[in-house]
Amino acid sequence: MLDARLKEQLRQHLDKIGQPVELVATLDAGEKSRDLEALLREIAELSERVTLRTDGEDARTPSFSIRRPGEDTGVVFAGIPLGHEFTSLVLALLQVGGHPPRVSEAQAERVRALDEDLHFETYYSLSCQNCPDVRPAKIFCDPSEID
Repeated sequence: MLDARLKEQLRQHLDKIGQPVELVATLDAGEKSRDLEALLREIAELSERVTLRTDGEDARTPSFSIRRPGEDTGVVFAGIPLGHEFTSLVLALLQVGGHPPRVSEAQAERVRALDEDLHFETYYSLSCQNCPDVRPAKIFCDPSEID
């Protein structure tokens, strides 16, 4: 699914994660599920810190979560995040894996000051011309600035 150049770039980004990451897929017998599983297998093969499980139980199929083993938090993608959404996938892998986002100290302090559990859902559409401009990755940083 990923060409050699993109795999090498992704491998370099995954080298920056410091904590183990699980990809937990919820799949069915459909073609899109097979495509998603193939993509996730390619990603998991690029880093010893990334593992794949296919025993997910999300209500949406196909979907997958990115989480730290043993933790009940993370990021869930419904569908196959390619195109503009691939950047969001890479940033989610980095952030769940412990690589800090580029935010100012003031922004970090505001986040640390939150004292409630929050749940965010973001949707994207392959036909929406605005989605690339409003995807969550834009909120945190420009992917070209990732150390």
